[in-house]
Amino acid sequence: MELIKYILKRLIQVVPLLIIVSVISFFIIRLAPVDPLAELRLNPSISEETLQKEIKRLNLDKPIAIQYLSWAKSFVMLDLGYTSDGEKVSVKLKERIPNTLLLAVIVIFMTWAAGIPLGIIAAVKKETAFDRLLTILSSVGMAIPSFFFAILMLMFAVKTGWFPVGGLTSYNYNDLNFTGKIIDISKHLVLPAIVLFTISLSGLQRQMRANMLEVLDSDYIKFARAKGLDEFKVIFKHALRNAINPLITLLGFEFAGLLSGAALTEYVFQYPGLGRLILEAVMKSDINLVMASLMMGTIMLITGNLLADILLMITDPRTRKTQAEEK
Repeated sequence: MELIKYILKRLIQVVPLLIIVSVISFFIIRLAPVDPLAELRLNPSISEETLQKEIKRLNLDKPIAIQYLSWAKSFVMLDLGYTSDGEKVSVKLKERIPNTLLLAVIVIFMTWAAGIPLGIIAAVKKETAFDRLLTILSSVGMAIPSFFFAILMLMFAVKTGWFPVGGLTSYNYNDLNFTGKIIDISKHLVLPAIVLFTISLSGLQRQMRANMLEVLDSDYIKFARAKGLDEFKVIFKHALRNAINPLITLLGFEFAGLLSGAALTEYVFQYPGLGRLILEAVMKSDINLVMASLMMGTIMLITGNLLADILLMITDPRTRKTQAEEK
C-alpha cells in the first residue's frame, strides 16, 4: 500500500515535468526558421487534403502559443500527426520504441552482470595487477567515442563477415522459423550491444569499485571482520548491500544515456531504434516526429527513474523510513 501511494505521488509529479519539457522543446524547435511542413510540401505523394489537415491540426496560421496548445491537445489525444514521408508518427514510434527498449534492456543486463562483479573484485584486490589492468581498460572504454568505436566494429564485421551489417533482421527473416528468427535478431544485436556495453561497463565498474572501497573502509565492516566473520559473508552480505544502493539510483539514467549514446551507434549500424529516428527527424526538420520522439524519450527516462526508486525502496529500508517520515 505504501509503495502504491509512493508511485501515485511520483506520477502526479511527472505531469509538470512533461509540460516543462514539451514547452521548452516546442518553442526551441518552432523558433527555428524552418517550415514544419516543408518536407511534406515537397513530397508529391502527399495530398493537399493531408497538408490542410496538418495546418489545421497545428494551427500554423495562429500565434506560437496557440500552436503549442493545439499540439499539446493533439498529443494528449494521441493524435501525433504525420511524418515528412506521409506516414503516421504513431506508427513510426510503435515500430522503433520496442527495438530501442530491446537493445537497452540487453545492454543494461550485460553491464550490470559484468560491472558489479568486476567492481567488487577490483575493490577487494585493490592496487594489484588485476586492479590496475581494469583501471586502464575502463579508462580506455570511457575515453573512446561511441561513434568511433561503432565504425571500428562495423569495419570488423565487413572484413570478417562474421556478423550481419545493418538493420535488425535479414532479408529472409519472414521465411525463418521461430528459432531462426531469434538467432537472426541476436546476430544483428551483437555489434551495437557490444559498443554500448563497452561504454557503459567502464563507468559502472569504476563506480562500483569506489563504492565498495568506501564501504570496506567503514567501521561496521572492520567490526564484522574483528568478530571473525567469514570474508565472503562480510563482502557479499554486509558490504555489497550498502555499496550497490547508490548504483540503483543511477539505473534510471541508463535509459537516457543509452538513448543519447545509441543515436549515433544506431545510425552507424542502421539499427531501427528511437535514437536513430530522432537524429534522422532532426536532419530532415520533421517537427512532428522530433517532438513526439523527444516526449517518448522523456517518458522512458521518467519510467526508468521511477523503476530505480521502487527498487531502492525495496532494497534499502532507510528509503522506506524516509518516505514514511515525509508523510
